[in-house]
Amino acid sequence: MKNLHALFIALFLLPACATPESHAMEKPLNGQAIIIAHRGASGERPEHTIASYTRAIEQGADFIEPDLVLTKDGVLVARHENEISETTDVADKPEFADRKTSKTIDGKKMTGWFTEDFTLAELKTLRAKERLPQLRKDNMAFDGQFEIPTFEEILTLAKAHNVGVYPETKHPSYFASIGLPHEAPLLAMLTTFGHVTKDAPIFIQSFEVENLKALRPKTKLRLIQLMEEKGSPADRSDLTYPQMATAEGLKIVATYADGVGPNKAMVIPRTLIGNLGTPTTLVADAHKVGLAVHPWTFRRENYFLPLAQKSGVDPRGIGDVQAEMKAFLATGIDGIFSDNVAEAVSARANIMGE
Repeated sequence: MKNLHALFIALFLLPACATPESHAMEKPLNGQAIIIAHRGASGERPEHTIASYTRAIEQGADFIEPDLVLTKDGVLVARHENEISETTDVADKPEFADRKTSKTIDGKKMTGWFTEDFTLAELKTLRAKERLPQLRKDNMAFDGQFEIPTFEEILTLAKAHNVGVYPETKHPSYFASIGLPHEAPLLAMLTTFGHVTKDAPIFIQSFEVENLKALRPKTKLRLIQLMEEKGSPADRSDLTYPQMATAEGLKIVATYADGVGPNKAMVIPRTLIGNLGTPTTLVADAHKVGLAVHPWTFRRENYFLPLAQKSGVDPRGIGDVQAEMKAFLATGIDGIFSDNVAEAVSARANIMGE
């Protein structure tokens, strides 16, 4: 944390640039931008727990977002990664000490405990904990209280409260390589809940390409191609995300997906000193080929915010995330992924009233 404090102090000593000049509000493709609760209300509760999703629903989320991985017995559960030492108490369980191992996931070597080495019954004995304790100390009060939820439990919750679900297939090519592909159990569970048409309250997202292409002829549900600011999809080293985000690249994405979920810096990059810069043409280019745009992720802690929206030098401090969101909403984006649902709902209401 000392290094983080030093970084923030250095940034505040630099002359602050003004935020981008205001411009006419562009319109989302389908009217109003949707609010997607990123891993639930993960700014207030440990992520990917029923408590986090419930909190998000209470605050007005349109969609709740689970990252989906698989258990040894083929059940879809919600975790940020299949390696679960950062988000559960598995390391404290002596009965699972021998499950610790090293694996290579999407080209990266990881050591820890992996969902695919546990049955659902075993995972249900674990309890969730806050993934970002350095920034979200208050969330740690909930450590040890909540189970790992299944996709079925999340869909049941969403149905009871009439909200949408926005699942991400995590590491789909890796899971397929070990005989646990996402596609069949994902579509089967969605069908069980009656989600089969394009107007169903469902978006299926992935950072990979080929699993979305494989899903396209199997479902009418809306598919979202996620994009990073740099790098390539794990299953397509021949293709970079910046290439996919060009006008020509988006035309190709539109042949198999209904929208894109870009890193927010691909919509409005930051200047050298950390303020919001000039919007790119990504939103307009995507809309031209009928693709919705849902950038990620908006978080209220100073650590994540543009310089002008920070409240001080403490990275844990709460800044003005609504101002950041409003700048993005003005570009005509179709949705926002946020850890802070209440602020996102408020920002949308404010800008729609301007």
